[in-house]
Amino acid sequence: MAKPYELEISRLEETFRWACAADISGLEGAVKHAGLSPLAAVGSGGSLTAAQVLVALHQSYTGKPGIVQTPLEAVDTVFEAAVSQWLLTAGGTNVDINAAARSLIEREHRQIAVLCGRANSPITAICERHPFVDLMVFPPPAGKDGFLATNSLLGFSTLLARAYVSVFDHLASWDDVSDVVAPLLDASSKPIRVWRDSVDALWQRPTTIVLYGPATKVGATDIESKFTEAALGNIQLADYRNFAHGRHHWLAKRGDQTAVLALVAEEDRELATKTLKLIPAEVPIARLDVPGTGPAALLGSLISALHLTGWAGQARDIDPGQPGVPEFGRKLYHLKLPKRAPRHTAPQLNAAAAAAIRRKTGESVHLLQGKNTLDFWRQAHRDFIDRLEKTTFAAVVLDYDGTVVDTRERFHPARPDIAGELQRIADSDGILAIATGRGVSVRNDLRTVLPSAAWHRVVVGYYNGAMIGWLADDAQPDGTDVVCPELKDLAVALAESHELAGSARQTNRRYQITLEPIRFMAENRLWDIAHQVVLQGGYTEAVITRSSHSIDIVASGVSKKNVVRHVQDLVGGRDILTIGDRGRWPGNDYALLSTPMGLSVDEVSVDPCNCWNLAEPGQRGIAVTRMYLGALDSAEKGLRFRKGALQ
Repeated sequence: MAKPYELEISRLEETFRWACAADISGLEGAVKHAGLSPLAAVGSGGSLTAAQVLVALHQSYTGKPGIVQTPLEAVDTVFEAAVSQWLLTAGGTNVDINAAARSLIEREHRQIAVLCGRANSPITAICERHPFVDLMVFPPPAGKDGFLATNSLLGFSTLLARAYVSVFDHLASWDDVSDVVAPLLDASSKPIRVWRDSVDALWQRPTTIVLYGPATKVGATDIESKFTEAALGNIQLADYRNFAHGRHHWLAKRGDQTAVLALVAEEDRELATKTLKLIPAEVPIARLDVPGTGPAALLGSLISALHLTGWAGQARDIDPGQPGVPEFGRKLYHLKLPKRAPRHTAPQLNAAAAAAIRRKTGESVHLLQGKNTLDFWRQAHRDFIDRLEKTTFAAVVLDYDGTVVDTRERFHPARPDIAGELQRIADSDGILAIATGRGVSVRNDLRTVLPSAAWHRVVVGYYNGAMIGWLADDAQPDGTDVVCPELKDLAVALAESHELAGSARQTNRRYQITLEPIRFMAENRLWDIAHQVVLQGGYTEAVITRSSHSIDIVASGVSKKNVVRHVQDLVGGRDILTIGDRGRWPGNDYALLSTPMGLSVDEVSVDPCNCWNLAEPGQRGIAVTRMYLGALDSAEKGLRFRKGALQ
């Protein structure tokens, strides 16, 4: 049974305190990733307002566009894979959001993020089958919402605001935001009493025009949502200037049935005052002044919508938390999204093959078919799989971050399922090798998950192949911070760069310089700055590559391919399988996966002969690594893929 709305409002303070104290490290990481690209936020009902909050924050703090979509729109609209896709849901149970999640995951956007208020829900189960999804579960202390989103909405909005402030505004203090917002949650506070007295005039009329500015759009949107869902009244929305473009004419014809509610943030004060003075005197006006700026005003406008809904319910004798759901409404809720015609398959081409070709070409198979190039790529795909299935591999060489461990978990050892596959390879007749841009941390982590008896059968290439040794060798790697002569002057030039100072962490090793952003910086920006320093200084002995979390600059001749050559010497030149995640130039696995038998778990090169990603649609990263390794069986003097395992 739904909760009384008054009970839900009484717990807003508790929810806000919880959201101000919750651990948001995972959310911060997801927001930082989202900051690299445009964003689409998907939600239904009250979560659609949370999606509005996310887009408002994203556009304000990153300068990149965002769009709010319902699940129906998200399933129907195809954006390029670079667009981050976020799904917001309080319970994770409704059929629409789950259908959208499945559809978007299959499209393999660079980021899929799900913000959910309930663990062990249908949407979390979907995400757990796709480890690359950023799944963030925050169950609010007030539990499940009633008929309307209240505590989950305030909780999500506060968490998102905290994350964006933390990642993108290192000079701001969240305490300053909290100090402005907290008094608005106390029903007995002076600001709330002033608001309540002001809105009494609204209940005389069935229709309310809600005027808002950029900072208060979220509150206006939620008022429309709640008044419609609880049948509290007719709402029309307009920002202060769009109201002047014809929408004011409603008052000329139906002013006797209409009131005006103005949400006024500090930045709107002058425009709002001038606008309201021109409203006909017979039209009731309520003005809610929302304190603060930026996220404080955004949250304040949302809180005003939550309070206003309760006051409207009391005035019109409707409990917004328990309005009653008609039988036809229940049937409407459980309708499924319409099925769209498949866009990614072609005649005689299964979904996995179509996905592999799309990753290679960046184009749908239907478009390739129209250009008469699909047959070429279909044959290239078949030829590559045929070579893999006919080959006995004497060794498997894997990248580490993004391949053996998820990039978000790179400070932890490999998961047990991946570690088990690594041990199985090490125990076979083939050699297991790791090629990584890192140093001793990888040695320590591998020793944690592999038994000591296997250490002498595992080769590790550290610092992108600059140093190579057995896992059992305590002498490798050499972690000295004294760089080699080829990189010495460059290391000084990078350290003296004004653009890098304070924004990137520089780590020097003998044959490698690593740059990692300290706070948010677009990946391309760090890449461009490093290149500029290299080009201006004429450092011809340096090679720059990009990993999932850093820029690695190595001395000429240093490459992950050195690990492949080293292992080939050990196995007498026999065939070697290589697996990595950044196979597209300038990714740091480009050289590793340019070998004849290179498999990617994520990005691929444009070469039709190698570096394919053969994962099922909607999979990437360590789940694909597990699939590849699990498909390898022990064979005489090596390992072979099971027939049909890669089809």
